[in-house]
Amino acid sequence: MKDSQGQVLYVGKAKNLKNRVQSYFRNSNNHSPKIKKLVKHLRDFDYILTDTEFEAFMLECQLIKSIKPLYNRMMKSPQSFIYISISLTGKHRKIVIAYHPTENHGKVYFGPFTSRSNVDRALRGLKECFKLNCSNPKGRDSACLNYSLGSCLGRCLGGPAEQQYNDILDRFIGLLKGTDMSILEDMNQMMLNASEAFDFEAASAYRDHIQAVSSLLKKEKVIEFTEENHNIAAIERLTDSTIKLFLIKRTNILFCHNYAAAGNIEEKIKANILAYFKKEEANAAVDISRHEVDAAHIVHRFLHSASCSYLIIPENWLDPENPSTLDLALKNLLSSPQHFQPPIYNE
Repeated sequence: MKDSQGQVLYVGKAKNLKNRVQSYFRNSNNHSPKIKKLVKHLRDFDYILTDTEFEAFMLECQLIKSIKPLYNRMMKSPQSFIYISISLTGKHRKIVIAYHPTENHGKVYFGPFTSRSNVDRALRGLKECFKLNCSNPKGRDSACLNYSLGSCLGRCLGGPAEQQYNDILDRFIGLLKGTDMSILEDMNQMMLNASEAFDFEAASAYRDHIQAVSSLLKKEKVIEFTEENHNIAAIERLTDSTIKLFLIKRTNILFCHNYAAAGNIEEKIKANILAYFKKEEANAAVDISRHEVDAAHIVHRFLHSASCSYLIIPENWLDPENPSTLDLALKNLLSSPQHFQPPIYNE
């Protein structure tokens, strides 16, 4: 969307462009002040057609990043990306939300996450389940108000409760790292106990807390997957006779092309894989930046959708003198009816 000077005001995507554009001019009384202001300055449109919704999402993300349209910035908080910060040392360790992680050996950070409300909900659920809501964490031998209400396990009193609190934080760190699932196991047991006691209100609350905490784990998996810098060949079927190939590295589409589904296309696809995925000495993990978060979620969601079949290609498959493994994997990928679950290969 552009103003009278040709300046881009807003970039968006839609499955049905006509309906999306009309929505800005219908029911204007229900629009936010930002939308009303956008429509007031709107004078022209450009549009780009894509073959797939995945391409549209990625193009939208790329254009917003490069153009930085005024109304895309206005509609997204500058503090959209947040982190969970957990103290590793000290007598009174804390678990808080942070916007700018700093190099500090006394803390560990998880994220970035894109929704503060989701993170708030997960941390609130964790604290309620394990009674971590201490209202006087720095007090010495003095019980806080929440302790008397039953929502603090007594860390304000020091002693064994302080160690119990620290153990819960360590287990939560293990959960976010994917090495310790005991936090979720305990929460599930709390839900079952409440249900067996016919306290269905409490059981429902535990279920919501479990879902909120589990959502953090899913986001961490997206970030971990992206940081591993995989070489990915993905295929989406456009019609009964046409498929589209995407070669993806991290959050970048290196190559995409449409192929007729009939005939032997493995050699063409293999040639592009060898051309675009350069064999490297090392494929080291690199921390994901804030600018990559949205694209990382788009790629991860696409790969795990029903419309996509994909293959992760290890570095040792990129040796032109040893093509047999890649040939077989491509044959399996192209012959799969819908979603090819790639096996795990050791390099």
